[in-house]
Amino acid sequence: MARFRRKTCITLIGLILFIFGIMVVLKTLRPEGAGFGSPFGLGLFPELQRAESGDNPPNHQKGIADSKPAVDQLKKGSTKSIMTLEAKLEEFPVPNYNLHVFYYSWYGSPQFDGKYIHWDHPVLPHWDPKVATNFPKGRHSPPDDVGSNFYPGLGAYSSRDPTVIEAHMQQLRTAAIGVLALSWYPPGMKDDNGESTDDLVPAIMDIAHKYQVKVTFHIEPYKGRDDLSMYNNVKYIVDKYGDHPAFYRYKTSNGKHLPLFYVYDSYLTSPEMWTRLLMESGHHSIRNTAYDGIFIGLLVEEKQKNEILTAGFDGLYTYFATNGFSFGSSHRNWKSIKVFCDSNNLMFIPSVGPGYIDTSIRPWNFHNTRNRINGKYYETALSAALEVRTDIVSITSFNEWHEGTQIEKAIPKTAGQTTYQDYLPHKADIYLEITRKWAVKFQKEREKWLV
Repeated sequence: MARFRRKTCITLIGLILFIFGIMVVLKTLRPEGAGFGSPFGLGLFPELQRAESGDNPPNHQKGIADSKPAVDQLKKGSTKSIMTLEAKLEEFPVPNYNLHVFYYSWYGSPQFDGKYIHWDHPVLPHWDPKVATNFPKGRHSPPDDVGSNFYPGLGAYSSRDPTVIEAHMQQLRTAAIGVLALSWYPPGMKDDNGESTDDLVPAIMDIAHKYQVKVTFHIEPYKGRDDLSMYNNVKYIVDKYGDHPAFYRYKTSNGKHLPLFYVYDSYLTSPEMWTRLLMESGHHSIRNTAYDGIFIGLLVEEKQKNEILTAGFDGLYTYFATNGFSFGSSHRNWKSIKVFCDSNNLMFIPSVGPGYIDTSIRPWNFHNTRNRINGKYYETALSAALEVRTDIVSITSFNEWHEGTQIEKAIPKTAGQTTYQDYLPHKADIYLEITRKWAVKFQKEREKWLV
């Protein structure tokens, strides 16, 4: 009996040592930093570890334990999201990349920017002090009081809000617009009433690409703009954004794909200075370099046709949505401008708009107001642009709310003593629908011209 007990003890001790040895070996196989954990190395098999106990794993192990289902769920979610987007894109009309729209990303709200930006635009005084005394002064006070005669369907939004950018891209696709001409200042620079917005460009381009919209740049007249700074601007834009799939490039007659730049108020810089950038012999010439492009100057007065030509620009645009405001914006002059451009190998890009009213910020400027006439003013401008058979038509604007040229959705609103204008009796998307209709007409007409 004593011998049996001794053998039993030896056997039990041996078994305990054997089990202990196995456990030590398994511990060495566990990931570094893990505790001793579950017996028999179940930590190596998360799917088994979850089944062994009803207890939740510690936070630092939970991510590991749940990783496979989480990845599978993410894949399913991503696939579903892609399928949803593809289905939505199929509902939109085909984007017309010969239809460009001027776009502003200078709006801000407290939620995203810490304050309202541009919606609180100041009321600008008349240059004649005697006239100025007859009109109100001060700033607008959002969100109910904004610097516009219309009220945006998205409210006093921030251009930094991703949901706003996405909504804008959906509206652009609804209108069949293919190219967004983004108002742009160099890094650290801004307009008189806003903040620097270059850091917002990547988000705009990413979401634009999601909706198959291209982005080109509308370079604003910042302080100190000259041939050298413009060379650096173009280099910066091409180096930073040129490889993005949403970056717009125009196919030239010789088969090159070059970036296109609108240059606002180009007449503020002398033609002689522009030649240094835009002529092959120029001191800071951009021609035949990696940064060459299509440069479009702004035509306001008739004499500027020749100035744009001698400066070395590749074409001209008219920007203003007020028919009769300037030589360039007057529809009756577009045929002669097109003849001039054709004779001198220049592009002519007329700018059309749905109307114009800026009396919320310039209360004395009522003589430049152009009534929308329930969309007829816009359609007249679009018809005039197609009659001159231009390669590109630009739209002023998607969201320049201060000047009432927006085609973005607007809603009826009354706040205090202010009743905003609206698109009634039509729906909020009427100008998107009109644009869509004419985008199709434009495409069909171009196909005839190219035959």
